[in-house]
Amino acid sequence: MGDKSGQPGTHTYKSLAEDGAFGFVEPPKRPTGSLLMHSMAMFGREFCYAVEAAYVTPVLLSVGLPKSLYSMVWLLSPVLGFLLQPVVGSASDHCRARWGRRRPYILTLVVMMLLGMALYLNGDVIISALIADPRRKLIWAISITMIGVVLFDFAADFIDGPIKAYLFDVCTYQDKERGLHYHALFTGLGGALGYVLGAIDWAHLELGRVLGTEFQVMFLFSSLVLSLCFIIHLCSIPEVSLKDIPAQQAPCDLAVSSNRTYQYGSIEKVKNGYVNPELVLQGGKPKNPDEQIPRTMTMKSLLRALISMPPHYCCLFISHLIGWTAFLSNMLFFTDFMGQIVYHGDPYGAHNSTEFLIYQRGVEVGCWGLCINAVFSSLYSYFQKALVPHIGLKGLYFMGYLLFGLGTGFIGLFPNVYSTLAMCTLFGVMSSTLYTVPFNLIAMYRREEQEEQRQQARGGDLDSSGRGQGLDCASLTCMVQLAQILVGGGLGFLVNMAGSVVVVVITASVLALIGSCFVALFVRHMD
Repeated sequence: MGDKSGQPGTHTYKSLAEDGAFGFVEPPKRPTGSLLMHSMAMFGREFCYAVEAAYVTPVLLSVGLPKSLYSMVWLLSPVLGFLLQPVVGSASDHCRARWGRRRPYILTLVVMMLLGMALYLNGDVIISALIADPRRKLIWAISITMIGVVLFDFAADFIDGPIKAYLFDVCTYQDKERGLHYHALFTGLGGALGYVLGAIDWAHLELGRVLGTEFQVMFLFSSLVLSLCFIIHLCSIPEVSLKDIPAQQAPCDLAVSSNRTYQYGSIEKVKNGYVNPELVLQGGKPKNPDEQIPRTMTMKSLLRALISMPPHYCCLFISHLIGWTAFLSNMLFFTDFMGQIVYHGDPYGAHNSTEFLIYQRGVEVGCWGLCINAVFSSLYSYFQKALVPHIGLKGLYFMGYLLFGLGTGFIGLFPNVYSTLAMCTLFGVMSSTLYTVPFNLIAMYRREEQEEQRQQARGGDLDSSGRGQGLDCASLTCMVQLAQILVGGGLGFLVNMAGSVVVVVITASVLALIGSCFVALFVRHMD
């Protein structure tokens, strides 16, 4: 790669640039099997989410949780998530663990999910075995169950950011796109299986009689599925540890390169195909060490990175917030809407009354509607790949919001069993859109920034904000927590004011249509 004296020549410099010597060496193409293994995490997480959706309210009611504490249960974990997501995302960008940057955080959050499920599904049984006094047993059962719900929600919401950052770190742009589609596919399949198993009356089956209650049965299934899925996920694609790279050479977006190593004259051999562009430009000596990415995260560096985000990132975050607020507004009250509005049941009637039994029937049918949503979300994630070349990512984003807004508006104005179940397919379109398109746009924005940094490095002016992909993904996913806060704090008030849950569906429709306009006008499109 050079002459006999070991000095760089013009041709050598060009070859280094073409091979990515400016810190952006493309990772190798990942086989489909590795991407499918990586996507198993989403299957396990969504399966447990579906179990929580089916069982957490019955669990809270069975332990005697006062209605005054309901809002605290549902708001505490999203508040914590919204405040801590960017901190943990940025911390993972600077993590120097031997096992990689993202996987230690993912493993920790999985353990927290398992512990949360164990507490909220088995807390009452555990406390009953340990405490005999009825009053103390009630207080401890409520406390343990609440801790379990908050812990599970916190970890399950939190884990999406590190999973997406892990995918982005180790894949080419094309593989990121494929991986996100597989993520959406397995998200839908996991949710569908969770809803189906949750709809089975385990109390009257042999397994339910052996384990005690249906809560213990679902804990058995959930813990096995979650553990198996995340073992597969964590073994899918290796990460490069920042310990293997000198601090001043560690690029903010460290990906796993091919197994090639570059050795060139006075430029030191770099592990995994990475080399500092300034070492190339200046013979191995950084131009300004103070401008290098810090080895550790500080609150000052985190705030600086958040403030320095380009405006198009902020527009994407706002559109994601609008979309999730609309989606959660509909989904959290959907079974209640089916029971009260579509089936004309009464949730407050006597438990042996016809009105209450009709309401329960509506809730059961609503669960099947959520299953339809999950299945169609998986199917649509596959068809997205065929649509992108024709309408682009921004068109896909706009279409998801528009169809969801029109569908929820239709069922709000014309509630009917069959039309409502048919519109659940459009819920799947929105779900798949929210899980894939914003992250695809993040990947495209990052690729553009990397190209700009490559050009700056060639000109001898390397500028880095110290913002990594972990922080980008965390900032995007914390919009989900903010949406949960808005929904939990505002929709109950709207329902009380209107006296009907129809207002929830209409609100979801209006927000989605506003979101489609926002996407069309403000979200930046990338070719």
